[in-house]
Amino acid sequence: MAVLLRNPKPITRTTTCSIKPLSSCISRSFSSTTLNSETDLKVPSFFSCISPPLRQEPKDRNVQWVFLGCPGVGKGTYASRLSNLLGIPHIATGDLVREELNSSGTLSSQLKEIVNQGKLVSDEIIISLLSKRLEAGEAKGESGFILDGFPRTIRQAEILEGVTDIDLVVNLKLREEALLAKCLGRRICSQCGGNYNIASIDIKGENGKPGIYMAPLPAPPQCVPNLIQRADDTKEVVKERLRIYNEMSRPVEDFYRNRGKLLEFDLPGGIPESWPKLLEALNLDHEDKCTAAA
Repeated sequence: MAVLLRNPKPITRTTTCSIKPLSSCISRSFSSTTLNSETDLKVPSFFSCISPPLRQEPKDRNVQWVFLGCPGVGKGTYASRLSNLLGIPHIATGDLVREELNSSGTLSSQLKEIVNQGKLVSDEIIISLLSKRLEAGEAKGESGFILDGFPRTIRQAEILEGVTDIDLVVNLKLREEALLAKCLGRRICSQCGGNYNIASIDIKGENGKPGIYMAPLPAPPQCVPNLIQRADDTKEVVKERLRIYNEMSRPVEDFYRNRGKLLEFDLPGGIPESWPKLLEALNLDHEDKCTAAA
């Protein structure tokens, strides 16, 4: 399947260098000088991004994108699809934490204690895991990436900026009533681990807001008797997660908005409705959009 970037603008890069370990940048203080940008991007900026001195990257490298969005919006789903489409790794920090928890690595026991106590994993641990993943990918010849779940704070964004150039930050957005229904409808098969959704979301457009339709994602017959709901997928918990995320995410959104790298994308519905429109917003041509959206 062919993937084409429409009307590419030339990228000016002069030198090449390896990714610097993130862990070496933890104690550095990065400035947050912003570019003058009063509006969000309507088209992606990765063709015209400007690389700071001493951090230029190979001119033939693939895209380096970040996906932002509140819990349950579908960051992993769309990042994974784009990863397959563009042939670049999808790196989710949540997956890195889970992999480390299941390993016999040096951080495993420390992580288990943090998780069992319900505490947040520190920046230092996340940065260490991400650094290890990026370095391993570089050693294997990977070029480009899509980050999912990082950065979550201004501090993390500044550290990341001091390490490598992020071309584009895609901020996935979904109306709260649709997001709440989507989270409450999530179900997991206790036997195979498959993820499904019993919610049928059909919100009529009003007051200038478009309608949203998201069909259920039914489980196959063999999984139906084994479907369970996550203990934290309750209305109160989901609303609190959204409140905390919105409070924490706004500074990160502003950080990238001021640098002219933020692309706001309002999901119009489920995957069949949203996937082709997301490709269009990202300036990507794909000869099999309809099939890919199914």
